[in-house]
Order: sequence, then structure tokens, then C-alpha cells
Amino acid sequence: MACCNSKTDLSRVPLLALNMGFRKKVGLYLNPRNAVAADWMALAEALGFTFLEIKNYESAINPTVKVLEDWQARSTDATVGKLLSILSEVERNDVLEDLQPMIDEDVKRYCERLNRNPEPPVQVNQVDSCSCRTLERVGLTLHDDPEGTPELFDAFICYCQRDFEFVQEMIRQLEETDFKLKLCVFDRDVLPGSCVWTITSELIEKRCKRMVVVISDEYLDSEACDFQTKFALSLSPGARNKRLIPVKYKSMSKPFPSILRFLTLCDYTRPCTQAWFWKRLAKALSLP
Repeated sequence: MACCNSKTDLSRVPLLALNMGFRKKVGLYLNPRNAVAADWMALAEALGFTFLEIKNYESAINPTVKVLEDWQARSTDATVGKLLSILSEVERNDVLEDLQPMIDEDVKRYCERLNRNPEPPVQVNQVDSCSCRTLERVGLTLHDDPEGTPELFDAFICYCQRDFEFVQEMIRQLEETDFKLKLCVFDRDVLPGSCVWTITSELIEKRCKRMVVVISDEYLDSEACDFQTKFALSLSPGARNKRLIPVKYKSMSKPFPSILRFLTLCDYTRPCTQAWFWKRLAKALSLP
């Protein structure tokens, strides 16, 4: 896909390119019930949600945002182009016209994050960690082979800086024990000097079999964690291949992220299951 120009194919740009600012703005148009113009319910129906699912969204603070998040998480064709097409089909061209500048800016920023990669990994079936297809990517991590063999990992750890102490415990429990797993921890393993968005995309897609997401209140405020999580979900919509593993290690005051609620949680906060926590996590990361 040729990004950041007038010929960008929006049908190949994943919905995650549209940030929360855009989604909340769309909600201002679609959340109010409207007897004349199509509202969020019409959008949800056009996106393939069932009657019962739509009824459950009525209690959401921002149903439009929830619908878009869940569509992105479970659908293989959740793209910017598809969303724009559906808004046109339900005759909400006013939304398209008013928000076009925001759409253009978000798509441009997304493409720049991928460093104009000629074939970004949009909605592929699974994370491909078997080989590195681009020699220029060798040299990203501390132990990359200078002869051209990339360093591979069992899991990419998605975390914010405030949770790094728990990540260190994860290293001790999973790498320095009989489990002998190999984790990709950005602050420890990645060499400085390259574009953060390009590096993380490369590692998640091609170098790591799975991704562990350390969930906390601070995680919810992290732009980097948000990008990494949505990028990983776009590689395996609906988590069909168990590529994403959410981990909660402390109590939270904020709601659990809705885009991950359909995944089985590895919960360290439950005293009755802590004895099995590391074994369960290690087993999940060891699966082929």
C-alpha cells in the first residue's frame, strides 16, 4: 500500500489508524437517537451486529465507540475504507464531509508510523515470526546476528513504564526458570536509533509468536500500548490464533479495555489462582 499520498487505498488501511479523537467525534453525530437520519444503531446493523448485541450497547457511555472497537477486534475487513463506505450507504454523508480532514490526518500519521513500509501487515491471518523478509530490519535487537539472522522471541511484552517492575518479575519467572522462554522487552532488547513505530510493528508481526499485554490504569493512558495492542489485533482479528494474552497484575480503578474483554484474562490479582499463574502463562506462550 502506498501511504501518505492522495492515492492511498483506504480499503487496505486498518480501522486502528483512526484514533480516539476521531471516534469520539463520530459519536457526537451518531449517538443521539434520530428518527430521520441513521444513528449508531443503523451503523451497528450495517456492520453485522445482531439485535441482541445492539441492545446491549445501549447501556454504553459512547455506543458508537464501543461498536467500532468491537468491529475492529472481530472482523477481518475492519478498514477505514469499509467504514466510509458504510457511512455513505446509511446516508450519513454529513459525517464524511465534516470529518474528512481528521480522517486524512489520522491515515497520514498511521502511514508515517509504519515508516512507509510498502506492504504493511493489514489483516493477515496470523503473526509470522518464522523469518525476516527484509534484510534492512536486521540489527533491531541486542542479539541480532550481523550476518543476517534475526533474533526471534516467544512473546512481545506490551507494557507502560509504570508497570516495568512487574515486567522484571515476568522475566525472572519465565526466562530464568525451567520454562526458558524468550521475551522481547523493548527497554532491554531493542537497540536505540530507529523509529519506535516501525520497530514495534516489525517485532510484533515477524519476530514474536505472541504478545503479552500488561493491563493497568497506566496502560490505558499509553499511546504506545494502544498502538501495539490494536496493531496485534489487526494481525489476528477475533484472536483466532491465541496471539494476544492479556495479563492483569494489580487492581484497576478504570474499566477494563473493551477491545480485549473477549480474550481469556490471566489474572494475577486473584489470590486463589496465583499459584497457577506463571505455569498457565508459560504454557500459553509455549504453544506452537
